[in-house]
Amino acid sequence: MTRIAVIGGGKIGTALIGGLIDGGHAPDRVSVADPAQEAIARLRGDFGVVAAEDAPHAVENADVVFLCVKPHQVVGVLEEIADTLDDSDGNPVVVSMAAGITLATLEPAVGAGTPVVRVMPNTPMLVGRGVAAIAPGRYATAEVLDLVAGLLEQVGVVERVTEAQLDAVTAISGSGPAYFFQFVEAMCDGGVSLGLTREQSLRLAAETMAGAAEMLSRPGADPVRLRADVSSPGGTTVHATRALDEAGLRGAVYAAMQACHDRSAQLGRAD
Repeated sequence: MTRIAVIGGGKIGTALIGGLIDGGHAPDRVSVADPAQEAIARLRGDFGVVAAEDAPHAVENADVVFLCVKPHQVVGVLEEIADTLDDSDGNPVVVSMAAGITLATLEPAVGAGTPVVRVMPNTPMLVGRGVAAIAPGRYATAEVLDLVAGLLEQVGVVERVTEAQLDAVTAISGSGPAYFFQFVEAMCDGGVSLGLTREQSLRLAAETMAGAAEMLSRPGADPVRLRADVSSPGGTTVHATRALDEAGLRGAVYAAMQACHDRSAQLGRAD
């Protein structure tokens, strides 16, 4: 069974570990390192994983190393574990889960020939419904991508992309949950203004969105057709969707995604 090291015990690291264990991965094949000892203790207690003394000890003999730390910490962690990776008997795969840190920065920080994969995850990983886009570095073969994809599929779906597409991925799935939450927040405010309690509004909005998302995830589903199916001629829904269009919903979405894309690209250039 694949030996895994997870560096970083925050939300993304915890979600990944939980998905792996729930998917049948042996806890004693997962090593975890984090400067916060309380995080390590929590992960060991919750999942039975191996608590490593530090990052270099965590990656000893690992087949795959997941970097689940903040973007500004990635290079420092790679420098810390580089010698251990070089001394490994195998050829461990380094997987960065940090936004904005490019392959051009990641690859020189590890030994020549080390496979590196960039991942753009999103927070629904926490409930097993994440979306992870993976982009290979120069030494990441199809076999390496299959390995990484298989592990990440334990916490959601995986989309294979090029690194050049990751800024667009950030704009749609990486930051997308925040757009959704903002829209639901607006629906809740609207419900309150129409006489519902906030609790009722949130419950109705959340369940409606969950059901709609389930319909959209079915094979062959098309959002245009699904919206048309709800829209009776001259009915309530067409009046509502017309109001959304007149208020500039589409333009606002386009602008938001472009702003997200551009900021992601800017961060990559700064890196």
